[in-house]
Amino acid sequence: MRLSTTMSLYIGRQFIINFTAVFMILLTLILLVDSIELLRRAASKPDVDITLVIEMALLKLPHMGQQLFPFAVLFGGMAVFWKLTRSNELVVSRAAGVSVWQFLMPVLFLAFSLGILKITLFNPLSSAMLTRFERLESVAFKGQSSLLAISQSGLWLRQSNEEGQSVVHAKSVLQQGSEVILNNVNVFIYEGADNFVKRIDAGRADLEDGFWHMHDVWVHTPDEASTNEVEFWLETDLTLTSIQDNFARPETMSFWDLPDFIATLKESGFSAVRHRLHWHSLLATPLLMCAMVLIAATFSLRQSRRGGTVYVIGGGVMTGFLLYFFSDVVFALGLSDSIPVTLAAWTPSGVTTLLGLAMLLHLEDG
Repeated sequence: MRLSTTMSLYIGRQFIINFTAVFMILLTLILLVDSIELLRRAASKPDVDITLVIEMALLKLPHMGQQLFPFAVLFGGMAVFWKLTRSNELVVSRAAGVSVWQFLMPVLFLAFSLGILKITLFNPLSSAMLTRFERLESVAFKGQSSLLAISQSGLWLRQSNEEGQSVVHAKSVLQQGSEVILNNVNVFIYEGADNFVKRIDAGRADLEDGFWHMHDVWVHTPDEASTNEVEFWLETDLTLTSIQDNFARPETMSFWDLPDFIATLKESGFSAVRHRLHWHSLLATPLLMCAMVLIAATFSLRQSRRGGTVYVIGGGVMTGFLLYFFSDVVFALGLSDSIPVTLAAWTPSGVTTLLGLAMLLHLEDG
């Protein structure tokens, strides 16, 4: 027997209602926790008031919402199937010839649609607001601003010390393990904030411990003749780690902007592993949402046979925890290049989907 349109709409509506309720409850809890944490940090910052704290908490909320999406689908699905089981609607449907796969279809379709909605609309909003949050956090709590920018014109760095600051531009970058080599380098040195002192042009600059080691150097000083030097050392507090940490974090990049940024990173000579991993994990989101529905159905259907609300809730929480832990481990392997990035990004979704299918097949058709 084919599931009727009315029944499909009923199940789908119940899923959306429960998903929205769970999602809003989780968001409210996260907003409360983040606000308390920001207030604690702001206690030692007299310039940070309650208005800024609330603004920052709200700006960070969509990013946290992305992390909560799979769990909202999981618990929303569990609530729907548990209700169908307790009210015997599921029993009646199956007695009429409707299989578990048929009444799962509307929920799977909606979960897949939610996954697409998350990466195409919710993610760009989240990334824009998270970028604004990190800028406010850097200024208000850390007293610093971004020191790196990558564009099609090359790499731009800003470094400062007690005497002043300097701006470093390089046409291309070569990263070899822990070494950073800049090619076609221009350095603009300032005393204080805006008093230009001199310009240094170099064919190559190697980042070493505490300084840039430049080769084939021309030093241009206002009102003086330019001088050529074979080698030149410029003091710096930059390291490979600090440079990489100040790239635009993948979470602050929109799903639509990530491919171009990844291409720019590769052209600049830096590794784009983090950004590629994040982009592929976003692509896997619809599959992950469907996997959460399958896991939810597995626990809810077994509840009808063995009973116990605690079993349903405990099983869902444990599944979420294991998925989070497993994803972190696999992503770490991907970031370290131990396994291909694509495999690392798709493995949690794929494994969870196969696990859910296997458990349902065993319970219902086994």
